[in-house]
Formats: sequence, C-alpha cells, structure tokens
Amino acid sequence: MAEFESWEQYWEFSHFVMRKARHTLDAKNEMFLDTVVETSAKRKGVIEKGAVLWRAQLGHGWHTERIQDDDDHEIDTFDVEGPFPPERMMPLRDRANEGRVNPKGIPCLYFSTDRDTAMAETRPWIGSYVSVAQFVMLRDLSVVDCSADSARKGIIAFGKEPEPAKREELVWGDINRAFSQPITRTDDVAEYAPTQVLAEAFRGGGYDGIAYGSKLGTGKTVAIFDLAAAELANCHLYRVKAVNLEFSMAANPYYMKKYCETDEEKESGDLGKATEDQDTRGEN
Repeated sequence: MAEFESWEQYWEFSHFVMRKARHTLDAKNEMFLDTVVETSAKRKGVIEKGAVLWRAQLGHGWHTERIQDDDDHEIDTFDVEGPFPPERMMPLRDRANEGRVNPKGIPCLYFSTDRDTAMAETRPWIGSYVSVAQFVMLRDLSVVDCSADSARKGIIAFGKEPEPAKREELVWGDINRAFSQPITRTDDVAEYAPTQVLAEAFRGGGYDGIAYGSKLGTGKTVAIFDLAAAELANCHLYRVKAVNLEFSMAANPYYMKKYCETDEEKESGDLGKATEDQDTRGEN
C-alpha cells in the first residue's frame, strides 16, 4: 500500500507545480500523485442516478409580463427580472474561466449539496440577484470525496513525522482545504494549478468528479467532469438581503513607537480616548 513520505507533502507538491513545472513532474511528485490516486480508493463515493444537486449563477435574466384588458387583449408589456434561461445555467462547451477543478477552456459542472451553499459560492453582495437551479443526475457518478478528512487535526511534533495513517489523514485534509479555498482572480500566481493537476489525475483514474468542503457554506461542492451527466429540473431567482462576514487575524500586528501605550495610559485609557476623540473630529 502506498504511503506519503511526509505530512507536508501536499504543500511541497503545490509549490513545485506553481513555481517550477506542472506538465512534467519530477520523480518525487509523480510518486506523490500516484499515492494520492491510490489512497483515493478509500474516499470513493457514488452520487446515484436521480440525485438532485444545486447550481447557482450570479445575475438574472428577463421575463416579459403582459397587461391585458377585460377582453384579454394585450394593451402593454414590460420586462421584469427572472431566473436565467436553461442555456445560461450550463457552462459553455467551448470556453470556461479556470477554477479549482477545471483549467481555462475546459468546463465542468460545479454543484453544491444544498441551495444556500450554491448561492454563497457565487460570493454575491447585498442587492445582488442569484439564479439557482436544481439539476438531476442522469447516471451513477463515482467521485473522490476529499472532505472525508478534516484539515490538520492535532499538533505535529517539530522534526518528527507521524505514523503513515496520520500522514495520510493530514495530507488529504490539506487537499480538501486547497479545493475548498474560495477562488480569486489573479494573473501572476498559478494558484489553481495544484488542484487542477489533482483533478486531472482523478479523472485519469476513472472518477466522474470530486466532492470537497465549502468555506462559504455548510454543504459540499461537487465538481462533475461530464457536462452531459446532469440536466436542469427547475430554476429560481433570489435577491441577497444580507451578508454575514466573519474575520480572523491573519498576522501579528505592529505598533508605531510614538503611539505605544505606557503603563499609565493603559490604566487610564487615554490612548483609546484620544483615538475616539480623533474619530469624532473626523466626522465633523
């Protein structure tokens, strides 16, 4: 049975693919990819024929409303917002922006396991319209469920590798976290490349798609390679009423010496008061 060399091996692979090469891997990273595919068998799941998944697109279409008189004669028309038409809810077959799973120009179907996660994954803002549809799977689909392992459980002793089973759990946790990370639009960093290479390996291994966690919702994201594997059943239009943001500190702060509090100021709260006074003056 294949084993990962290190619990940090995904990040070593990620750095290699983003900074050195991605179409031709060295022996170490080829072995890593083979190990990922081999250990994926433990994480294989099946989405059964007839299952329903959600797909959302930011924006709306238009629907024509007609005004009729008492004799049912049309006297006027006006356009109102409506959900996107069926063709707009499917990816274009000949073009696609790149994502966590698909490279640019090669589309795939991104779904979510619940409605709210599907809409959240579009990253809308207050007042935005979101078209959200239910799709029915037309056949049984085998997927790699990367979400089976949570990212980085426990603490790793410095300089000491954990047992093989723990290494595998940690590597797959990092893989799930990499797929789950919300996408950003950057031109100078190939941040999609590592997960795209993994997706190609899963596809080559006979899988129909990948399931992974969502950072924006409580459900899972499911990416299906075959655009003909599902068909639209219905589509609704929603408007965003509120957005809840949650923040965590990403780095240590720094302080300008001029404004560092003395012990006396900490006790009296003078610096805080001065800041409040300054904010108040700025509003006048």
